[in-house]
Amino acid sequence: MAHEFDGKAYEKSSTHQKEWGSRLIDELDLRGTEHVLDLGCGDGALTVKIAHLVPNGEVIGIDSSQCMIDVAGPKAARNVQFRLMDINDLAFEQTFDVVFSNAALHWVSDHRRLLESIHRVLSPGGLLRLQFAGSGNCAYFFGVIRQAMSIGRFKSAFGDFQWPWYMPSVDEYRALVQSSPLSAAHVWGENADRHFADAESMISWIDQPSIVPFLAHLNSECKEPFRDYVVAKMIEETRQSDGRCFETFRRINLKARR
Repeated sequence: MAHEFDGKAYEKSSTHQKEWGSRLIDELDLRGTEHVLDLGCGDGALTVKIAHLVPNGEVIGIDSSQCMIDVAGPKAARNVQFRLMDINDLAFEQTFDVVFSNAALHWVSDHRRLLESIHRVLSPGGLLRLQFAGSGNCAYFFGVIRQAMSIGRFKSAFGDFQWPWYMPSVDEYRALVQSSPLSAAHVWGENADRHFADAESMISWIDQPSIVPFLAHLNSECKEPFRDYVVAKMIEETRQSDGRCFETFRRINLKARR
């Protein structure tokens, strides 16, 4: 299921995603001529950063959220473009020297299919570098959101709700990658736990993108009280003595070749 996000709000609330992504981009050691695919490009900021490093190449950023593509679109330039596309329906064949993804693929449930698709779109010898959320991620938020979902006035709305994220353990994901057609694969975990500067910063992250799939299941009368409960409970459980708010961020990293 594709989720619609507020791209403008995400631009402002995604500081830590961009920090992680910038580090990944620095690792790519690009020559300047590569064709690169950015899976789950979001607001396009990192896609553009990659494009600056491949002046004689090309970068395509894809996302399944129209609102994200609407925000990314104006950043398009000579060697960078953005497309509305579901990651599960990659319409390319041996096209890219590099496939890159940062903080996006935990929204994709079937990674066996995903890894096969990435293998298909990579050129021979091409590089895959991705990072996404793994087991232990967002422990406080997940605890609070499950409490909220169990409250009487909200509970009935979630009878057919499907958990929106896939966040495996390192061992689970390593086994999955080993059964894929990719080669020279290295899988490792990363503790990226974060202190938000203040409650407002954490609330922005809750609003975009974390709570979006849950609000979509609620009627108009329940959306605001549900969100208010989650925000208040998160502040109560995560605010530190210095005013900052803490959340766990655990990441899965993969580097592999076709």
